[in-house]
Amino acid sequence: MRKTIKNIFKFFLLLLVAGIIFIAWANYSIKKESAASVSYNIADVPAAKTALLLGTGKTLSNGMPNAYFYNRIKAATDLYKSGKVQYIIVSGDNSSKDYNEPEDMQLALVQQGIPQDKIILDHAGFRTLDSVVRAKDIFGQTKLTIISQKFHNERAVFLAQKNGIQAFGYNAEDVNKYAGLKTNLREYLAKAKVYWDLILGVEPKFGGEKILIP
Repeated sequence: MRKTIKNIFKFFLLLLVAGIIFIAWANYSIKKESAASVSYNIADVPAAKTALLLGTGKTLSNGMPNAYFYNRIKAATDLYKSGKVQYIIVSGDNSSKDYNEPEDMQLALVQQGIPQDKIILDHAGFRTLDSVVRAKDIFGQTKLTIISQKFHNERAVFLAQKNGIQAFGYNAEDVNKYAGLKTNLREYLAKAKVYWDLILGVEPKFGGEKILIP
């Protein structure tokens, strides 16, 4: 009995070690492959018809403003006003009546002077994969500038390129490393999950009719 327990313990220990190695490799691989395609400098960003602004809530669970949200809005505004993009797809979660990331982003962008007819809403961007793949399948974009924080852009650009999209990530300003600790830790697992999604051929939760961007 003791030997059996010992063998079970060894098995789970090996699984744990293998999991840690896989997560570390996935993060290293995605960072390395996307490194040349993400930047904080607008001058590095190639011109593209459309940007994809990845969603997040405008407030935290404690009711305080979410710095990730407002930094992305600033980055999207700066990029649009630089003339590098003509349209912005705002893609996020709208899974409940009183939570609407796309409309919150649209309102914030309009308040910054971006014309509303240049902003396209995607209410089904429940995951980064959904947002990226829908930009191609629903909105017909094969070249994108993706806007989010660097850690998120690395994953989004990697996903886009693996799905046949020519993508470049414009990095919004990050938040204090301690304030964003939980988000950054979660990102390690999210990057590992990217490979499982690619292997399993995971598709967006929702499809829909194609929407033409002029």
